[in-house]
Amino acid sequence: MLTSSDFDEIVSLELGAGTGLVGMLLAHVAKTVFLTDHGDEILDNCASNVDLNSEVINYQGSINVRELDWMDAWPPSTSSGNSTCHKRHSWTSSNVEEAERAALLVAADVIYSDDLTDALFCILEKLMSLGSKKVLYLALEKRYNFSLDDRDVVANGYSHFRSYLRGEEEYDNLKHGSSSCFVGKCFDLSLIPQYVREYERGK
Repeated sequence: MLTSSDFDEIVSLELGAGTGLVGMLLAHVAKTVFLTDHGDEILDNCASNVDLNSEVINYQGSINVRELDWMDAWPPSTSSGNSTCHKRHSWTSSNVEEAERAALLVAADVIYSDDLTDALFCILEKLMSLGSKKVLYLALEKRYNFSLDDRDVVANGYSHFRSYLRGEEEYDNLKHGSSSCFVGKCFDLSLIPQYVREYERGK
């Protein structure tokens, strides 16, 4: 578990930033934060939120809003600042190098489509094998839907997500093998304060 003092020189990358709230809060303590998502409208809104909240949150580090399409391989394509095809949220080669040194990855509410889950783990597999040791904190809603195939209310998206993860004990049995894997640990929700009272948490 990371403490506040661990953040002083940390580089962080948020996957599926949306509004950018998590990354903006991290920028209060982290050295550099990359807020990533896909689509100009989402990215422009995220960049606008960063500007609007700069005095309230009092960022200590730099914030970079960048486009990252999980369907494309890492690293993302880069452009120089004076390139004619330079887009507002494009990556530079130095951005990519710094993002690969990120020690903290965060994501929230990004598990809802099996195709996107597959793409997310492809990006994570590449990112987490580069640079410094990394940890990912991921918060998600376990969505239940009625399935005609199963004739029951099931959480297939969650099950697909969990299929990528191994528990610590299972990892200990596998680590002498040649294949790499993602090791996951669930947190006890009762240890995490709930500030939005109108929202009913699932189990």
